[in-house]
Amino acid sequence: MKKVLVTGGTGYIGSHTVVALIEKGYQVVIADNLYNSNEGVLNAIAGITGVRPAFEQVDLADEAACMALFRKHADIEAVIHFAAYKSVNESVSKPLDYYRNNLNSLMWVLRGMEAVGCKRIVFSSSCTVYGQPDVLPVKETMPYQEATCPYGNTKRIAEEILKDVVRADRDKHEGRSELKVLLLRYFNPIGAHESALIGELPNGVPNNLMPFITQTAAGIRECLSVFGSDYDTPDGTPQRDYIHVCDLADAHVCAMEYMASDDFSGWDAFNVGCGRPYGVLDVIRSFEKMSGVKLPYKICGRRAGDIEKIWGDVEKANRKLGWRAKRGLDEMTLSAWRWQQHLQEKA
Repeated sequence: MKKVLVTGGTGYIGSHTVVALIEKGYQVVIADNLYNSNEGVLNAIAGITGVRPAFEQVDLADEAACMALFRKHADIEAVIHFAAYKSVNESVSKPLDYYRNNLNSLMWVLRGMEAVGCKRIVFSSSCTVYGQPDVLPVKETMPYQEATCPYGNTKRIAEEILKDVVRADRDKHEGRSELKVLLLRYFNPIGAHESALIGELPNGVPNNLMPFITQTAAGIRECLSVFGSDYDTPDGTPQRDYIHVCDLADAHVCAMEYMASDDFSGWDAFNVGCGRPYGVLDVIRSFEKMSGVKLPYKICGRRAGDIEKIWGDVEKANRKLGWRAKRGLDEMTLSAWRWQQHLQEKA
């Protein structure tokens, strides 16, 4: 049984990926500082899989704490690194917090891997590395654009750090890197596990669209704000490539299996999305249709740091990873609503 360290594993994407890993027979250790999650998700993971993963509460941006984690779990065979602050607009107002947390945590994780001889890492990257692209859909071969926010810039810098580390390892081992680094550039994950036991539950007021929609429908929020109606898109709202979080979780399992093959060495990046754009109003209409709830919303001005439109070419992930998104927008919005209803029942 392969032992995998999942940083940020009690978070939204991390928890769904932990479920997918356990169901494939992996032994999982979660490391998380619970900044934007809570320990109760471990019970939910156990409820779905029958296995409660090991958990370490640790700030990975703290060198001593991170190195102690790796010494304790020196037999890990791979890392999936989610741990990061992730709000676009919050990063605009708190850039130093984002640079400290997102970059220091990656560097200490890499140091920890080096110390114990762990040679595989899947890195949670983002389509924000493309900035506002000139050509759509974006392909992995496209150059970085100037980041529109500090969050996106941390992902770009992190990718460059990983490239440099692989380059150094390749030089050390006569042209073939022993370190395997695989980047998954996410588009916009939404939805929840079919059990409704785990889903997106940010602390405080949500920064992402889907939990704000479901909380508004549940009466927790008075009204949903739609930021911008004058973009160059069919409905004037920003367009995104939305992907079901369980499809995204499955991509991490495929990435782990691909890294274990002899076909992969060094560094590679993959877009992970559905490969088609949806506007904010498309998501609202889908939610209203699937939930039967009329959603109160208002049109506001544009939000700092937002990209106008982006969606991905996912052919490379389909071909090389053997992965494909299976769930459509209606399934995404309905599963998110069922998760919100589950939370209401628990309250």
